[in-house]
Order: sequence, then structure tokens, then C-alpha cells
Amino acid sequence: MPTDQRPLAIFLMGPTASGKTALACELSERFPLDLVSVDSALVYRGMDIGTAKPDAATLARYPHALVDIRDPAQPYSAADFRDDALAAMRSISARGRVPLLVGGTGLYFRALQQGLSALPQADAGIRQRLGAEAQQHGWPALHARLARLDPAAAARIGPNDAQRLQRALEVIELSGRPLSELQQRGHEAPFPWRVLKLALMPRERGVLHQRIARRFDAMLADGFLDEVRALRTRGDLHADLPAIRAVGYRQAWHYLDGSIDAAAFRDQAIFATRQLAKRQITWLRSDLAARLFDPDESGVMPRVTAAVRLLLDGPAGRH
Repeated sequence: MPTDQRPLAIFLMGPTASGKTALACELSERFPLDLVSVDSALVYRGMDIGTAKPDAATLARYPHALVDIRDPAQPYSAADFRDDALAAMRSISARGRVPLLVGGTGLYFRALQQGLSALPQADAGIRQRLGAEAQQHGWPALHARLARLDPAAAARIGPNDAQRLQRALEVIELSGRPLSELQQRGHEAPFPWRVLKLALMPRERGVLHQRIARRFDAMLADGFLDEVRALRTRGDLHADLPAIRAVGYRQAWHYLDGSIDAAAFRDQAIFATRQLAKRQITWLRSDLAARLFDPDESGVMPRVTAAVRLLLDGPAGRH
């Protein structure tokens, strides 16, 4: 059989706080890899602490494409990401290096590799009505409706994920088909890169939860609330923007509004981060092509390194 001549790429995936960034930087030290961020929050400028964005020194030493490319007032879609990521990957491959895409936004990874289906355009009237229903009955009630109409979409969308719930129900009304069915169609052309998928998958959920709590407390100590106060003083940002709906920022916004006290803010932010990690883990388990590594096990780095070396030194690699 002929050798697959497509250029190589690596996807490094995992739930929040699983150690992806540190591992990606270490791999880029050892191999000819250039990093591309796959994170829906890291695209925004001025949102550094609450997104666990790599600090300036790290980004200077290990540049990440697609970090700090949008103002928080600007929307950024999966389609935008796909266009930007493909351009970054083409540039990296043209330089004779290998793109290493690192992050936890499963929707972006899926859109990149599988393409985007032709979904109906947004309908302001339907969105307004759904928003009014949610205000009256709560988003969990709309999630229960989605579970009846599209169980697959409901399984990966949280009961309080207003933006995605609204979109999934809107698509069903406009198209008469489940969102999950439309998304599966995607593009039929093969992905232009041969991909090695690596996933950090903690076996002990409790250990990940402890790490999430410690990291959030460190964010608070580093000035997370001051960062959100600075965003609020701009005057053009509000709680319904995708950037401000990011985990942690939404809860901080409510706290600074006076809607919740400090203890509730911390508890809700940590809980929301745990729920995000749960959804990310569920999505990763559905990707049968991913090689799973427990970041808390000893010897994980040599095993990941061996997998990358095998890819790069194989018939289509020879780096």
C-alpha cells in the first residue's frame, strides 16, 4: 500500500487543569513542534488569569498561535477557529515543522478535523422566545426538552449552558432535525494532516477536582477579581457576551454585581469548572482514536514522548 503522504500533526487534548500546557511546552523542547492553542477563552485579550493563560515568559519561550487574537467584545465561532487553525497549520507545515494543537475545547477540535455542517442561520425571534422561556422556567427545563428531542446533544451540553442549549433548540425548530445529526455530516474530504491524538485523562476524578480548586484559589490570589473589574470598567462588555460567559468570569461578574456573596462565588466557579471538566472527559471518551494517558501516573512523559517519536520517525515522518 502507498505511504500516507499527508503532513503530520498532533492533537493534545484533555480536561481543564490536567496539565496540557506544561506537557505541550515540554514536547516542543524535544521535537520540532510549533504550538497552536485550541481554547475558546484564550483567544481573548485581557482575559489572562481566569483562563489560566500561559504567562508572558512562557508565551515568549513557547509561542502559541491563536492566543490573544480577539477583543472580549468580539464574537469568535468554531468556524472562525477552523479558518485560523488551518492557516496556522499550513504555515507550520510549510516551515518543515509539525503543528501541535493543544487545548480542551472539543467543539473546536471536532470542527477542525470533521468540518462544519450547514446549520441554519440564527433566528432572533426564536432566540428571544427561548430566552424568555428560560427566564420563566430555568435553563434546566429547556435542557430536559433537548434531552427528549436530541439526546446526543443533551449529553454533551450542560443544563446551564445557555448559549449552546439555545442554539441546539433553535436548530431543531428551524431544520426539523437534531443538531447532533446535522453536525455528523460535516465535510466529506479527508483532513489534510495525518493526526496523532493524545489525551490526558485523569483516572481519579477527585484528584482533578482538588487541582481545579487549588488553581482557582491561586487565580484569586493572583488578582482574578481585579482582572474582571478592569473588564467591567470598559463599559462595553456585558454578561451575555461569549467571552464573559466563560467559566469563572460569569460567576465573578455576578459577584461584582452583588448577586452572590464571596463564598457562593468561589463555590459556583469551582463547581462550573468541574462540570466543564466532566463534559470534556465525556467528549474525549467518545474519541476512539485518542491515546489516553493519566497525567497523575509516574512515567507518563516517557510514554507520551515515545508516541510522538514513533510518529515523527515513521515512514511519513523522518524528522
